[in-house]
Amino acid sequence: MEQISAWVTALNGLVWGPPMLILILGVGFFLMIGLRLMPILKLGYGFRMLWRGRVKQGEGDIPPYQALTTALSATVGTGNIAGVATAIFLGGPGALFWMWCTALVGMATKYAEAVLAVHYREVDSKGSHLGGPMYYIKLGLGKKWLWMATAFAIFGLLAGFGIGNTVQANSVAHATETTFGVPAWITGVVMAVFAGIVLIGGIRRIGEVSAALVPFMAVIYITGGLVILALNADQIGVAFELIFTHAFNPIAATGGFAGATLAAAIQFGVARGVFSNEAGLGSAPIAHAAAQSSNPVSQGTIAMLGTFIDTIIVCTITGLVILVSGAWDSGETGAGLSTLAFETGLPGVGSYIVAIGLVLFAYTTTLGWSVYGERCAEYLLGERAILPFRVLWVLALPVGAIAQLDFVWLVADTLNAMMALPNLIALLLLSPVVFKLTRDHFASKTA
Repeated sequence: MEQISAWVTALNGLVWGPPMLILILGVGFFLMIGLRLMPILKLGYGFRMLWRGRVKQGEGDIPPYQALTTALSATVGTGNIAGVATAIFLGGPGALFWMWCTALVGMATKYAEAVLAVHYREVDSKGSHLGGPMYYIKLGLGKKWLWMATAFAIFGLLAGFGIGNTVQANSVAHATETTFGVPAWITGVVMAVFAGIVLIGGIRRIGEVSAALVPFMAVIYITGGLVILALNADQIGVAFELIFTHAFNPIAATGGFAGATLAAAIQFGVARGVFSNEAGLGSAPIAHAAAQSSNPVSQGTIAMLGTFIDTIIVCTITGLVILVSGAWDSGETGAGLSTLAFETGLPGVGSYIVAIGLVLFAYTTTLGWSVYGERCAEYLLGERAILPFRVLWVLALPVGAIAQLDFVWLVADTLNAMMALPNLIALLLLSPVVFKLTRDHFASKTA
């Protein structure tokens, strides 16, 4: 087992090493230039499309707004709390700057993914709209690339049981046991029951629950963070100075902080940014393919908001709270660092905000990733795989709540990167389609 763990660790270091991070940033930058900065310039247009997307805009399974909240339910998770803290612990305050850079180019990536997902999608015998990387690879690139579509579906299915299921249940169990004294096995059973109730209704039920829970949990967490920032307004300028200074310069050891090189700031900022917003992994377009929209570009502008909300808003608030509270050099890391920062800023309340945030974020992540895993299973094995998948998904939650998951986390993290490879290649090869659809759409709007 130790040898297997060593092999997976080596593979993880390879697939999440500098070449992968350069590829993710490079593809995002290429798409942003090819789109002529449209994702940034048309941010307001995206929010208008989101407002209109509260109701049906074409054929599909769920309204465009619910497609975004379903995707957000999977991306706004432990990465926004523990991931940001880990990036700062390992890369220093400058890591937050590189998270922002990842998010800005990631908006172009997420846009392109959703455009292709809606443009290349199928309808199964039950009337469900199926899309995502495996479908735009199959339908857009042809038979010689089918192996790549199959590889993505296999990696996505397996990664889901790790990063989207057992790891999330474990995070919730740890948070509830530490903060509220609830035994881990009870948390696992409760999560399984509530997940099962929602999964019975398929993506339509998941869309409805996500549309209710995602805004609710975001408001609680963001409000708590903004209150802390308001109480420490005099430290916000100092925090930004730390971020921009150490985005380009190494930072020396101070307090419990071990110090970080410039390379560490870039590596961990980019890696944790991708982990948080999933731009380039190919997961979110699976949800957007189900949108009741006949316009790929409109849905793409809605999809890119997911990266903006996840990283530019939620991750930034977490990072700033960690810096203004002075907790960043305490020696704590992960969720413990975020908890310390919020508790320092709001004594007696802050730790509960983080705990509740972790619980809600992780629970909704299990719902969002159940959609991704189910679609991958259906692509590989057909509609007969749906029910067995849902049963296994529910049963895995209590197991994850009580298990030691260091190895599972490592494997899932590795599989996430392996999902990204076929997806990024497909985005590059299909980028002319994205550019043409975008030009035609906005040209017609102008006319």
